[in-house]
Amino acid sequence: MGDVFHRRMLRLRAKLGSFWSVVLGVVYLFIVFLIGIAFYMGYEDWDFVSSFYMVVITLSTVGYMEVNQLSEAGRLFTAFLIMGGVGGFVYIAGAFAQLLIDGRLQIMWGKHKMLKEISKLRNHFIICGYGRIGTIVVQEIMNEGHAVVVIEQDPDLIDKLEQDGILCIEGDATSDETLLAAGLLHAKSLISALTSEAANVYVTLTARQLNPDITIVARAGDKTHISRLELAGANRVVLPHFIGGLRMAQNVLRPTVTNFIELAVRGGIDLQMEELAVTAESELCGLDLIDSKIRPRFNLIIIAIKQANGEMVFNPGPKEVIHAGDTLLAVGKKTNLSEIKAIL
Repeated sequence: MGDVFHRRMLRLRAKLGSFWSVVLGVVYLFIVFLIGIAFYMGYEDWDFVSSFYMVVITLSTVGYMEVNQLSEAGRLFTAFLIMGGVGGFVYIAGAFAQLLIDGRLQIMWGKHKMLKEISKLRNHFIICGYGRIGTIVVQEIMNEGHAVVVIEQDPDLIDKLEQDGILCIEGDATSDETLLAAGLLHAKSLISALTSEAANVYVTLTARQLNPDITIVARAGDKTHISRLELAGANRVVLPHFIGGLRMAQNVLRPTVTNFIELAVRGGIDLQMEELAVTAESELCGLDLIDSKIRPRFNLIIIAIKQANGEMVFNPGPKEVIHAGDTLLAVGKKTNLSEIKAIL
């Protein structure tokens, strides 16, 4: 119960941002107000209207006369009520003045609107870090028409993201508060592309604890770190330097194959590789590849089938049966891939 309350408070604080201090001051004054009314009604035996009026003139320090005769305990309580009320007003004024002095009131309003928009997202992608790797990741995902939220600490990069109209949050990706503000509980995947190896491990561990069902892809700088990230909860670990070196080697060893793959992935030709998840309601369930008529009907080539248990069947034969929960790896035109999704 305590953990649920703590999460809700973190989420509320992240949503309010710099207005959190002002809200705390208002809540504090409201509690003081209720305590004052309860004291005058319960101890002094006043009616509600008299108690309410007494608290108002006391907290506002206007200096009017007492509504009714107060006992010694009542006068002592009123003195402390004045001090508590004035302290609350001073706190609220200071918090609000800080917003104005920093010149961030308008910025905070813009960020509040952005956080509100982020809170409405479902099945989106969270990218931690907008460096060289993160920039490419964001571009590729957005090109596919998916919603993304970027978590970044560099104010300059945050300004660039806002100018480009990309949803973003300025903060530490290792913080529970920041991850929840990015909509972690409703996100489809999280990509940790931070330069710090320790930070990627911590982000992965925190995200997995907050959302056990989310898919996490983490960046690693060395093969020896893969096991740490997988132990922390990463579904996949990517080594950018290794992939870059491998691609360069393939460019000279198998240039035609590499060029073909690059054209297919980047859209240089009307060809695309796609993952097609088969649902239990799909008309393909229980059919083999021949009976499914995927090739003649949609002009697609199935190069592999990832079964529900995780086993990968490469170059499946014509009698390979399609089951619910399988993922078909298909190659074909984008229009044809869109058509087959209607029956999945």
